[in-house]
Amino acid sequence: MYTAQDWPIACNMLSFGNKAPDGGHIKDAPASVWAGQLRQVAELGFTHIDPTDAWVPLAALSDERVEEFRATLQGEGLSISSISMTRNSVVDKEFGERNLADAHRLIDLAPTFGATIVNTGFMQATTPEQNEQIWFWLVDGHQDDPALRDLAIERIRELGDHAKTNGIGLSLEMYEDTYVGTPDDAVAFVTDVDHEAVGLNPDLGNLVRLHRPMPHPTEMYEKVLPHSNFWHIKNYTRDFDPATGSYSSAPMPLKYGYVNYRQVIRRAIELGYTGPFCCEHYGSDSIGVCAENRDYIRQVLTSALA
Repeated sequence: MYTAQDWPIACNMLSFGNKAPDGGHIKDAPASVWAGQLRQVAELGFTHIDPTDAWVPLAALSDERVEEFRATLQGEGLSISSISMTRNSVVDKEFGERNLADAHRLIDLAPTFGATIVNTGFMQATTPEQNEQIWFWLVDGHQDDPALRDLAIERIRELGDHAKTNGIGLSLEMYEDTYVGTPDDAVAFVTDVDHEAVGLNPDLGNLVRLHRPMPHPTEMYEKVLPHSNFWHIKNYTRDFDPATGSYSSAPMPLKYGYVNYRQVIRRAIELGYTGPFCCEHYGSDSIGVCAENRDYIRQVLTSALA
């Protein structure tokens, strides 16, 4: 069991994107480019990162470059607590088998970095229409095919077997219009997978930001927290005008958004949550907000664990 001070709370490297300064993919960039971005996170007091494949896709690196990445990470005084796959569904109709192979490689790499979780999900690439918006979630994107749900269960169970063998967990990120797109769907899916190494990532920020009807966060978290083993944590404002039927939402630090995370984190601890946290934020100074969120989480944990 972690203490409030050593509980792994990572910064997601998502905000740096995957383009190097020279315009190429960051996976092909010199290690000095990785170091410069990692250093910005370390300077904010982070000790852990999540090297999402939306930044440097570790599964796509050669063994030699993985070791170069490892040395760079250590040189900046950072560790990895989780590795997230982003928009690389294992049942993508075109790339599903490749994504499955990448997930297996990450499950092999994770323990060598000290990571205890590989996070995946069923979200897929944003659409051209989504990419034209200020915030991509303002327009509906990919929707999972119900006909592929059994295949999804089979492949997640396969990954769960591998994760268990390697002594780590597999987490499924909640995301709208996927097999784990609502609390009820997420609980049903993870129950059908029925694997001790597989849990949920209750990233309900992905749902709170949507401009559609939504249950209250307290109700949603009560359903999914008992099944959760990892947590992408972020917050948003949320408003609804019944006179016009219009919604609004925007990213906010944990302390100030719609979700009362002091209440939710304390409830998670009551229910036995022991997984890592990974701070995320969209827009503005994302990593700076993540650092504030990390400190907020530690204070809440200090109180909850007292």
